[in-house]
Amino acid sequence: MPAIDALHDVPDFRIEAAAHLLFALQREYPVGSVFLAVIDPGVGTSRDAIVVQADGRSFVGPDNGLLSLVWQRARRRECARIVWRPERLTSSFHGRDIFAPVAAALATGRVPRGWLLPKKAPDVVLPDGDLPQVIYVDHYGNALTGLRPASKSGVLLVGRRKLLYARTFEEADGPFWYENSMGLAEIAMPRASAARRLKLRIGTPLRWQASGSEHLL
Repeated sequence: MPAIDALHDVPDFRIEAAAHLLFALQREYPVGSVFLAVIDPGVGTSRDAIVVQADGRSFVGPDNGLLSLVWQRARRRECARIVWRPERLTSSFHGRDIFAPVAAALATGRVPRGWLLPKKAPDVVLPDGDLPQVIYVDHYGNALTGLRPASKSGVLLVGRRKLLYARTFEEADGPFWYENSMGLAEIAMPRASAARRLKLRIGTPLRWQASGSEHLL
């Protein structure tokens, strides 16, 4: 089974943003895929280590909300606590020491007896709704948001700036928004950095204006 680096530069410490990115990314992978997901500011504390099975895909990571969106939005789901611990366990690198070996065992279909115990649900569950802010900025300066657009007629507001929808970069002559390949609203500019032009960074709040009425999502 090949190993794919889906995203290695998730915003530091931003568990909520990472949870929305993970949910958007995982839908492009086939059933049977195993995801090793680690944003873990609480590494070494009493926070749990879990495996979430969601619609035929497996997710391994800390129980801090990171896996909670794939859990909540799944039609078929199970949760398990990772009780196995290696002989040498550091307090600062559970991604290597715990999560990676468990993900490898799941990928090979050879999880030793006693490594996992059933768990009713993750301890930390984030709000299931969309996240009205910038959650990722790529090296082109395109800004992904935590919003799933319901239609193409809405106006995205960044401060006092109103951004209209365009289907492609060539259709726009300035900052605009479009629905990206993961189904999220993304802010961009043709041949320029939207993040630099609009002073966007992780956590920048957004508002959505639809059908003539503005509301904060």
